[in-house]
Amino acid sequence: MKTLKSLKLIFPSLFLLFFFSCNDSNSPADSNLENTSRISISLTDGPGDFDNVFIEIVDILVKVNDDSEDDNGWESLGVETQIVDLLELTEGESILLVDDFELPSGMLNQIRLVLGDKNTIVIDGVGHDLKTPSAQQSGLKLKVDHELEPGFTYHILLDFDVDKSIVIAGNSGNIILKPVIRASTLYASGKIQGAVTLQDPDNLQEAIVPPSDLQIVASVVVDGGTITAYAGENGIFVLHGVPAGTYDVTITPDSESDYLGAVVVGVVVVNGEIEDIGTIVLELISGSIAGNITNAALMLTASVMVGGETVSVDIDTSVSGTFILENIPPGTYAVTLTPAVGSGLSPKTIENVEVFANTLTTITPDITLVP
Repeated sequence: MKTLKSLKLIFPSLFLLFFFSCNDSNSPADSNLENTSRISISLTDGPGDFDNVFIEIVDILVKVNDDSEDDNGWESLGVETQIVDLLELTEGESILLVDDFELPSGMLNQIRLVLGDKNTIVIDGVGHDLKTPSAQQSGLKLKVDHELEPGFTYHILLDFDVDKSIVIAGNSGNIILKPVIRASTLYASGKIQGAVTLQDPDNLQEAIVPPSDLQIVASVVVDGGTITAYAGENGIFVLHGVPAGTYDVTITPDSESDYLGAVVVGVVVVNGEIEDIGTIVLELISGSIAGNITNAALMLTASVMVGGETVSVDIDTSVSGTFILENIPPGTYAVTLTPAVGSGLSPKTIENVEVFANTLTTITPDITLVP
């Protein structure tokens, strides 16, 4: 269940600087997420009847939005050369080869696993070189044909079948590596989307679309880091690449605005799905109204209409003539002072009392009720 909480967010200055000093410089990054996806690639293996099978991984290449069979259009994922013992990757074990690499969205057509020449096998304690057929020395091509949707992260698992990949060539004594690999692609993230509106200062019961010059940031904390997105046209935001889990989404308006932040708690994200948290209305930061009554020993009530409801406070001037009306949204109000029945004094209304966010507005001069 998702619960919305409003709060006045008080951040250290450096945290606010992180959110808001970027101004429009973050916009290209946000828009870029609409055209890119991210992939991670891991390698695993089934058991084989050998002591060890060592392969040298030199690189991993991909083709995106290119279903041609020629050698053009390949992009390197920048894998560091490493030697891996495949037989250590059994019973669910895997090794991460590519972590969170950004690619253009679209069709991931092929993956090419490029091996070096330092491939060996150990059988009954004796090491042997693994020969690689010349046709595969440029890399093993794996057909994938999986659509990469914008803003999602994908996890690709390369399942190396050792038993089928090792060929012992008759009397020659050669042991040949002819990799048999199955590639499976899984979503590794989801998205959170929503919209932000603002409480209308002219009608507190209504909401308005945020103006284009008001920066509003949506964010979630993921594994100690933060995923953020600015609210754009019509206040809409999308948090991309959020792993499956339950999160609190924080909505933070510019600290110079008159609006409170909000938190939507308990947002459940499922990999491969978009969780829509609906529209969040940011409330105006309240101010307050103060005044002082000079009449002695008088019981009265100070009141003001806020969004169709009355906010009031009772006053006993024999104790103190000072009153404060709290939690008043920014705006212009009429404050009514109503003396107790039988006092012989008339009610008094002070018009055009202007309230500002997070500010105490004091009515001056002091007020005296008359018959």
